[in-house]
Amino acid sequence: MLQVHDTDQPGPTAGESGPSRPGARRRVRRQRYVRPMKIETVQRWVASAILFHVGSVPAVTLAVYSIGIAATDFGRGVGLWIMSAVIGLLTVVGIRAIFQRTPLTAWLLLGILPTAVTGFYIF
Repeated sequence: MLQVHDTDQPGPTAGESGPSRPGARRRVRRQRYVRPMKIETVQRWVASAILFHVGSVPAVTLAVYSIGIAATDFGRGVGLWIMSAVIGLLTVVGIRAIFQRTPLTAWLLLGILPTAVTGFYIF
């Protein structure tokens, strides 16, 4: 294991040797080994972050907007509410596809979370 010695005090000046105070303690800091990351991994994380933002904004917006629309026109409000669920589910499935994972998972609940929360206000 590689160790680096670091002190809180400035180093010795001209004419001095050793720490600036007798009995000064040195902190030992461990240096971390950095693993190189593959470019494909970085591209997947960036693409999934972009897809999450692009997909979650319309899903949440439609879910919240459907509350106000359902108060005046129930059919249109429910239609927007269902569209928010579809967009949320497609967003989660797209992120899972970027990482080449199976789309059927418990993470699908995250996609319908805005729809589930606003459902209490619509019905």
